[in-house]
Amino acid sequence: MTETGLTSSTNTMGTTPGYMPGFGNDFETEALPGALPQGMNSPQKCAYGLYGEQLSGTAFTAPSHQNERTWCYRIRPSVKHVGRFEKIDVPYWKSAPHVLDDVISLGQYRWDPIPHSGEVLTWVTGMRTVTTAGDVYTQAGMATHVYLVTESMVDEYFFSADSELLVVPQEGRLRFCTELGVIDIEPKEIAILPRGLVYRVELPDGKPARGFVCENYGQKLELPGRGPIGANCMANRRDFKTPVAAFEDREVKSRVVIKWQGQFHETFIGHSPLDVVAWHGNYAPCKYDLRDYCPIGAILFDHPDPSIFTVLTAPSGVPGTANIDFVLFRERWMTMEDTFRPPWYHKNVMSELMGNIYGEYDAKPDGFAPGGISLHNMMLPHGPDKTAFDKATHSNLGPEKLDNTMSFMFETRFPQHLTEFAAKEAPLQDDYIDCWESLEKHFDGTPEGNWKR
Repeated sequence: MTETGLTSSTNTMGTTPGYMPGFGNDFETEALPGALPQGMNSPQKCAYGLYGEQLSGTAFTAPSHQNERTWCYRIRPSVKHVGRFEKIDVPYWKSAPHVLDDVISLGQYRWDPIPHSGEVLTWVTGMRTVTTAGDVYTQAGMATHVYLVTESMVDEYFFSADSELLVVPQEGRLRFCTELGVIDIEPKEIAILPRGLVYRVELPDGKPARGFVCENYGQKLELPGRGPIGANCMANRRDFKTPVAAFEDREVKSRVVIKWQGQFHETFIGHSPLDVVAWHGNYAPCKYDLRDYCPIGAILFDHPDPSIFTVLTAPSGVPGTANIDFVLFRERWMTMEDTFRPPWYHKNVMSELMGNIYGEYDAKPDGFAPGGISLHNMMLPHGPDKTAFDKATHSNLGPEKLDNTMSFMFETRFPQHLTEFAAKEAPLQDDYIDCWESLEKHFDGTPEGNWKR
C-alpha cells in the first residue's frame, strides 16, 4: 500500500520507479500478478473476478498511428461509478464560447501572479479561467486557467468529458491519483491528463499549490515533427513517464464531478472509482520534466521563430497551424553574431498566452513576475520593452547564457477571450501597454541612424 491508499504495481520498468518511459507507447502493467490477460483483450472470465473494459481516446476507425485506447481490468465496470446526475455550479471554470459584452479582449494584457485568498479550494473549485478560445461543443480550441489549490480532494473524484488537460505547476506539488496510476508533479514538470480519465488531486506536502492549465478541446497533444532537425533534441519520447497500475478497493461514499459540454454535474457512489487492477494500451496520463527539454537555436545569426521551442502540439485541420502549441523558453546559450537576440517585434496570426514559472524573461525584464501571465491576442503587435531593446541593441555580443529562466506559451490559432475574472478580479496590470511608450525614434534620414542612447 502506498501513502495514497492505492495498491501499486511492483513493476519498475525504466529508471524511474513507479513509471514507464515513453510517449504514446503501448504499455502493459498489473498491480496483482496475472491480472492482465495475455494474447487477448476480453476473456470470458477475467482473473480475480475483474471486469474487462475499453477506454477509447479516439474513434474506433481512426488511422492506426493515431488510434488510442486502453483496456482496463477493474473491480467494477465504469457504469457503477456514476449514478443520476445533478447539475452543480462551478462559477470560475468557464468554457468557450464565452464572449462577454462588457469585456474587451482586444489588447495586450499582463497580470501579476494570482494570489491565494485564504479560501479553502480543491482542484475543481480552485480553477480560475483566464481565457477561452474556440468552441467546446465542436471540440475545437482551448481554455487557459490558473489553479489555486489549498486542500486535497477526499473521497471526491473528477473527470472531464470535454478535454485533455495540460498541467504546468508553478508553486507547490500535486499528486494525481488516477484510474491508471499515480502521478506526482512539481514545478518544472508538467502532466497530461487525457479526456475521460477519472482522478483525485491531492497536496502531498499539505502546502498550497498554484499553476497553469491548458484545457485542450481538440485533437490530442503530440510531439511536433522535427523535420530537418532529425531524430534527437527538443522533447524526447523516452523522457515522458506513464504511471504503473495502482488501484483502490474501498467501500466509502464518494462524489464524482464531471465536466461535460462546459457544464458541471455531480453523482454519488458507494466506493472509490480508482479500481483498475491492470491495464494495457496507449491512452494514459503521463508527466514530463521540462528540465529534460533540449532547446535548438541559431548558432551564427538571426533569431529563429519561437516555434523552434515547441514541446507539444495539438494539430488542427489546417496543416502546420495548431489548435494549441505548448512552447518552452528555458535556460539556453545565445551565440548569434550581429543579431538582435530577444524575440523580435511582430504581429501573429496565432494568439499567445504566456506564463512565467520562475526567473526573468529576456524580452520583459520588468513586471513579468513568476506566476504572472501575459496575453497578446491574434494580430496585435508586441515585442521587447525599452529596457530589453536598449540592452540587446548596445550589448557586446559574446556568448551569453540565459540563466535562471523558465517561461512558457500556450499558443492557439483562435482568438482568446478574457473571462470576467481575468478582466475584473485578477491582478491586471493596467499600465502594461505603457511599457512600449518610451521606445524612441532612431530614424534621422542617414544610413547610420541616430543610435545614441
